[in-house]
Amino acid sequence: MTKRNQSWNENKYNRFVKEGRGQGAGKEYKPWLTIQDFPSMGRVSRILGWKSGRVHHLFSDLQARYFYMLEWEDTVVDIREHYPLLDLEDAIQHKSDLNFKLFTDKDSGYPYTLSTNFLITINRADGVNLQLARSIKMASELEKKKTLERLEIERRYWTEKGIDWGVVTQKEISNVLAKNIEWVHSCLYSYAERGFTQDELIYLGNSLIERLVDAKHSIRKITADFDKEFNYDSGTALFVFKFLIASKQIGIDMTNQIDVNLSNPTIEVKSRVTNEEVKRKCL
Repeated sequence: MTKRNQSWNENKYNRFVKEGRGQGAGKEYKPWLTIQDFPSMGRVSRILGWKSGRVHHLFSDLQARYFYMLEWEDTVVDIREHYPLLDLEDAIQHKSDLNFKLFTDKDSGYPYTLSTNFLITINRADGVNLQLARSIKMASELEKKKTLERLEIERRYWTEKGIDWGVVTQKEISNVLAKNIEWVHSCLYSYAERGFTQDELIYLGNSLIERLVDAKHSIRKITADFDKEFNYDSGTALFVFKFLIASKQIGIDMTNQIDVNLSNPTIEVKSRVTNEEVKRKCL
């Protein structure tokens, strides 16, 4: 995919604002930056989100892994990536010691619009929504003066807004958990692409759950036998197994790498699959 012109100027800023970037919430939110706008140091991802029902634009593996962890948390109700600090200079009261000139386009001299990687909405136990702002950085980046200057600007901005802000590095992100979530993630919304109706998914899910209760054989064998019994293509039951994990109908230790070849897997059946559950959890 061809990247767009990387220069930054007032015209581009005005276009972004006119497009509604950085505005809205949930499915209507538009990130300030997309993977088409600027190059990334790592792999980029476009992921259809559970919480939002829209495509999220992530610029690195580290951002993607943190995103998957947010998706897994039941208390998280919305995730807005690359949230712009549009009123930055007005919001920060004490800024005389901040070097904003570090963040200007070298050709146009126009200031970049800084953004925070994630603005997260959490629904607390008391029903009140709480917002958290998180910047994602490799630990090695924290040794760079420019990075620290930018983070200090972000910190002061969110402090003025009364919103909890913090930095997340790879040290706080579980690769195993994130990869397990990634493994099952798409199964919440791709069942129709595999030719299943909701009723078929419910039937297959509950039928597979019966075989997973007190399972003695590996997931690989159980799902392979299931496919043969129902005369489905190979891999169908494994897809249903992933769906059961993703929809949290069954519980499995997500902090250890899921091994479908392991005998006597520890699986907790939390609930049977119903129409209500499919409608509530699937996109």
